[in-house]
Amino acid sequence: MAQLLITKPLEMIISESGEEGAHALKRALGPLNLITLGIGAIVGAGIFVLTGVVAAQYTGPAIILSFILAGIGCAFSGLCYSEFASLIPIAGSAYTYTYATLGESFAWIIGWDLVLEYGFGSASVASGWSGYVNSLLQDWGVHIPPSLTAPPGTELVWYQNRWLPLKAALPSFQAAGVGPSSLPHASGILNLGAFLIVIAIPVVLVLGIKESVTLNTIVVFLKVTIILVFVALAARYILRDPAAAIKNWTPFIPPNAGKFGQYCWSGIARGAGVIFFVYIGFDAVSTAAQEAK
Repeated sequence: MAQLLITKPLEMIISESGEEGAHALKRALGPLNLITLGIGAIVGAGIFVLTGVVAAQYTGPAIILSFILAGIGCAFSGLCYSEFASLIPIAGSAYTYTYATLGESFAWIIGWDLVLEYGFGSASVASGWSGYVNSLLQDWGVHIPPSLTAPPGTELVWYQNRWLPLKAALPSFQAAGVGPSSLPHASGILNLGAFLIVIAIPVVLVLGIKESVTLNTIVVFLKVTIILVFVALAARYILRDPAAAIKNWTPFIPPNAGKFGQYCWSGIARGAGVIFFVYIGFDAVSTAAQEAK
């Protein structure tokens, strides 16, 4: 039992981080690199996709409160990561911190938790990115074979000159009085876009930390610019027609739909739980501690 709870001395961890050689991590990241690394990990497909889903199904305009609740939880978690990364400035993130405090067995569990977290997050972001690219191509009249745009078993339907996932499009069909059975169908075999981006990212990472961080910085500035443009356009709309904006925000907290988690305060709490996934990524900064100057 004692072997399962054995910890790795902090002195040994820090001495190992100071080793040099061909296989050692190089401290090449500065403050700007770390900030853009965190922003790049947070501002991804989740914030663009899940916010709409949460607002439509759980919270309504009160999604702002869900963001605040999730943000408070993430702030406390982020402060913990910050303190640990300062005390143990090497790679490994929560795995290393657990190994130094709780023991090897807990560190093993946390390590696999991190693998699952980043694996699930990468798959979600890759899928979201593929959906954006496919939608953009269809706007331009370019149609990839539908079987190569979705995971195996996903039902797709041809509607308004584009292929759409049946499950996501059902509310639109119901509102328009369209019967899905009357539309052409197809089934997904492989999400080719997601597959290609998952292959491409490791190639960039293998090139080196400087190259991958430089690419990440460029992408972050692009994403932040897009968000600022959206905010500017939304502000222009609100200032031009405030009555319509007020109508869209009323009621701010919609009444409960008769089921837990659908609007009202239970929906806000449920929305906060989903939105927490949007914030996931700030912990990626701590994984780069051994590569920070």
